[in-house]
Amino acid sequence: MKKVTVLGAGAWGTTMAQVLTDSGHDVLMWGRNPEIISEINHSHTNKKYIGGHILPTELSATDDLERAFAHSSIIVLAIPAQSLRAALIEWKNYFDPDALIISTLKGIELSSQLRMTEVIHEVLGARKLAIITGPNLADELILRQPAGAVAAAPTSEIAAQVQELFATSYYRVYVSTDVVGCEFAGAIKSIIALAVGMSIGMGFGENTQAMLITRGLNEVARIAAAHGADPLSAAGLAGMGDLVASCGSALSRNRTFGEVLGRTGSMKDARVHVAKTVEGVASSSAVVEIAHRVGVEVPVIEAVADVVAGTITPTQALERLMEITTKAENFIR
Repeated sequence: MKKVTVLGAGAWGTTMAQVLTDSGHDVLMWGRNPEIISEINHSHTNKKYIGGHILPTELSATDDLERAFAHSSIIVLAIPAQSLRAALIEWKNYFDPDALIISTLKGIELSSQLRMTEVIHEVLGARKLAIITGPNLADELILRQPAGAVAAAPTSEIAAQVQELFATSYYRVYVSTDVVGCEFAGAIKSIIALAVGMSIGMGFGENTQAMLITRGLNEVARIAAAHGADPLSAAGLAGMGDLVASCGSALSRNRTFGEVLGRTGSMKDARVHVAKTVEGVASSSAVVEIAHRVGVEVPVIEAVADVVAGTITPTQALERLMEITTKAENFIR
């Protein structure tokens, strides 16, 4: 049994805390809202984020940041991607220099076009760092439905440590040393899910969705390869696995947001319908900048970014994609 601190008491932080508790660890979850913290400790629920699901009685929570960091030198980050930098600046002095920091965040920082581990390095300096990613919809994983994930770290030893930390009977964790590829895949899949959702909202069927998913996956692989990552990571759980879950499930915020956007053509209506964080919306323009910086063509991602920016409609986006000159089918060409 290890002591673990989870920073974040939303749907994903609560889900990760339950997985770690089910793995037999002593888990303390931190959140800013004292009412939610009290509810977790006394009623073992978090109704705002996970409905009436009953959490393990062994799981504890606190709104005391100092207590949270004192609990463990294993820190799991489960907060919105776009708030990471501000949070790390606030928390910087609390981190143990030898702490293992595990990011569960999927996104690209809008202001800097940095991946989440790059933001962590920039704010905290060199750290023992890993990510966990994959097709993990919180609404299903909280019910302990079987799922897979990837623990990626710069070394196989750190990756194996994270794999062992999260392993349960229903959560199967694989290891990778391709942090860049896995992180890009987790961030970009949200944008592709928006595109798929828009096509559904416009009334199109499986053929259109399959085209967007596979061509979107090609864009993921090419961006990753251009940054020195293994393009085959895009074909695994971190890439294709996460993409299938995000594009195929009505539980996906990004797909749901895209559906409303495709049906109404209105970002305002979509934001009202999906009030929670939709990472694909925040990351789309940043990913376009990243792709352009390394000379990679990303027509699907560009179309989504332009719809989000309000310069074209979902209908115009799909029309533009259908006018692109076709080339030989190739996974990373």
